[in-house]
Amino acid sequence: MKIILIADFFVKDGLLGGGELNNDEFVKILISQGTEVEKINSSVVNTTFINENIKSKFVIANFLRLQKDCIDLLIKEADYVIYEHDHKYLVTRDPSYFENFKAPKDKIINYEFYKHAKAVFGQSKFHCDIIKKNLGLDNIYNLSGNLWSLDSLEKIKEFSKKEKKDVYSVMESNILHKNTSDAIRFCKYKQYPYELIQSNVYYSFLEKLGQNKYLVFLPKTPETLSRIVVEARMMNVSVITNNLVGASFEPWFELKGEELIDIMLSKRDKIVNNVKKILK
Repeated sequence: MKIILIADFFVKDGLLGGGELNNDEFVKILISQGTEVEKINSSVVNTTFINENIKSKFVIANFLRLQKDCIDLLIKEADYVIYEHDHKYLVTRDPSYFENFKAPKDKIINYEFYKHAKAVFGQSKFHCDIIKKNLGLDNIYNLSGNLWSLDSLEKIKEFSKKEKKDVYSVMESNILHKNTSDAIRFCKYKQYPYELIQSNVYYSFLEKLGQNKYLVFLPKTPETLSRIVVEARMMNVSVITNNLVGASFEPWFELKGEELIDIMLSKRDKIVNNVKKILK
């Protein structure tokens, strides 16, 4: 079985978002299992490419740059699953615009693409429930986690054992929905000592996150899972958050440290095998 992963961007393009990091590890695990994999940016996919590979299985990640004729062809002819990282069935890609996260029908897009997928994989029960509420489909599956590399999990384990300062971490971000400003206001109101943490180097960021006892994270929009929150918990950091973090609805969220690291270690095979099982 050959799997083709279509996404708008990959780690190789210089993007290190949660979706890109997850997709990168997804491909590496598939290859390590002996599965043939091809990655391709959605912007260069055309109908010729799809027809030439029509016997392959397709995993569709972010697809904003995928042409409509390609989507139509996949619906009609291909075996594919959607590995959902946000809410691309909404015009806004953000369900927080709508009461109870349910959009009116005129704000739903790509419905047929989701309907005809062999599966739509969400990151958490919270994420999947919002998708179901808007699309009313029964092909939606909860992966209940993300993928981290073995090296990353080893680093996280190392940082989890370090002594921590009685300080509250706040992620420094220019992304409005990450809501750095309210997290700062919260710390000031409570008179908590806080530290803004930011680094373009992943392990450096993790080390900074893991050196404080607390993380304050108050997103404005639903987080499908929230890697930073899971990373904090894996490093024995206590998290202060709101009811918009997908990870907090998972049964493993009460765990911390090595127990949670072991859960995410097991997810590496479980998540990949669940996707492969549906495609087969």
